[in-house]
Amino acid sequence: MDRENQNQFGSSPLISICEEEFDEAGSERKCEKSITKNEILEEVKKQLCLAGPLMAVSLLQKFVQVISLMFVGHLGELSLSAASMANSFVSMTGFSLLAGMASALDTLSGQSFGAKQYHMLGIHMQRAMFVLLLVSIPLAITVANTRSILIFVGQNADIAAEAGKFAHFLIPGIFGNAILACQIRFLRTQNIVVPMVLIAGFTTLLHIFTCWFLLFKSGLGNRGAALANSISYWINVILLALYVKFSPSCSRTWTGFSMEALQNCFSFLGLAIPSAFMTCLEFWSFELMVLLSGILPNPELETSVLSISLNISTIVWRIPSGLGGAVSIRISNELGAGHPRAARLAAYVVTMMGMSQGVVVGVVLILTRKALGYAYSSEIEVVKYVEALIPILATANFVDGIQCGLSGIVRGCGWQRIGAFVNLGSYYLVGIPSAILFAFVFHMGGKGLWLGIIGGLIVQVSFFVAVTIRTNWKLQAKKATERVCEGT
Repeated sequence: MDRENQNQFGSSPLISICEEEFDEAGSERKCEKSITKNEILEEVKKQLCLAGPLMAVSLLQKFVQVISLMFVGHLGELSLSAASMANSFVSMTGFSLLAGMASALDTLSGQSFGAKQYHMLGIHMQRAMFVLLLVSIPLAITVANTRSILIFVGQNADIAAEAGKFAHFLIPGIFGNAILACQIRFLRTQNIVVPMVLIAGFTTLLHIFTCWFLLFKSGLGNRGAALANSISYWINVILLALYVKFSPSCSRTWTGFSMEALQNCFSFLGLAIPSAFMTCLEFWSFELMVLLSGILPNPELETSVLSISLNISTIVWRIPSGLGGAVSIRISNELGAGHPRAARLAAYVVTMMGMSQGVVVGVVLILTRKALGYAYSSEIEVVKYVEALIPILATANFVDGIQCGLSGIVRGCGWQRIGAFVNLGSYYLVGIPSAILFAFVFHMGGKGLWLGIIGGLIVQVSFFVAVTIRTNWKLQAKKATERVCEGT
């Protein structure tokens, strides 16, 4: 915003930041132009316009799993424990890895779109689909052996047997999820979000009927819920493919299938692999809590409660996750367009919004803690345990809300390799060891597992804040230009 417009709207400098910048020749200290209140409000508006639909899409997709678990939960503790265990295992071995690899498109497609290399978005998506479908083959083989793997790691034999049957019907969903993850990032990096909400909403509504029919009328039992999940993933894929094919909004970015997508696959893997590690290392730490709960005293109760609390946390996480997705788009677009100051402003704004939403969501969780457990189970023991965990969940989600925005900054800049090392240290040198200590040594059970994860989150946020503060945004814009040129 120029000085004339600032005076016209009566805005005054709100923030004046003098940052140290470095280049190849050495270092020099430069003062950036002050950030005004109007610029901040405009950036907030841009991020919310993206984040709102992204939150809705993420929540609706999560509801597919949640609805299935709600149906299964009324079949008894064993069915719920088995379904939760199977979902956790498949998420750990399949969905998280695919989502992590696909998040490389946040950087590649976002920066290409900002640089107006529109045709490259379609190429990047096709390349990602090809690689992810190949990766899905060994993942499907792993999921097919769920029962044996769970027994090998010490899980209850009855739960493992039921979980193995449930997981077999999730295998088709792995391949659908591989395509879906790429489609979503293709659309959102070009700010096309409302159609994704409508399609995800339709799929979720249809899933309710599909799940009810397959669970109670087909004779499949709890396995019907798993099959319903897979069907819903593929319905979403087909509807999004039709939109991309026929919508004029994608006419510049989707020009049909091209053999060019089969080139530079190793270049894509160079960013996709650290992206996968960054995502998986964080995701696996939460899923490991459910697996650890299976070897606590009274494993059926602990596993059920941990899976319920994790599902509540995951639903709530969709809110800051939307902010993280929005800021990754904003930063990648602005860096690709050569606007480092706008990228820095986006990073500042998302951090403030992450803290604000964490407070609001925490208050809502605490106020509704007595009712949340009944949505998943009618067992009084389970409901009371969930109620006792809610204040800890509220704390975890406050810290997690801040880190979601910071992780979005990392993806937008293409720092996934740094993010992978930070997550490795935060969760596996601090979080998981602390969780084991609290749960098994201090005998705090599920509460101890959550307290350990909170410790890991705090370490992760501290590192990401330090990296973001020291960022040379002009240098990041230069690197984005080089990355786009190499891709083209």
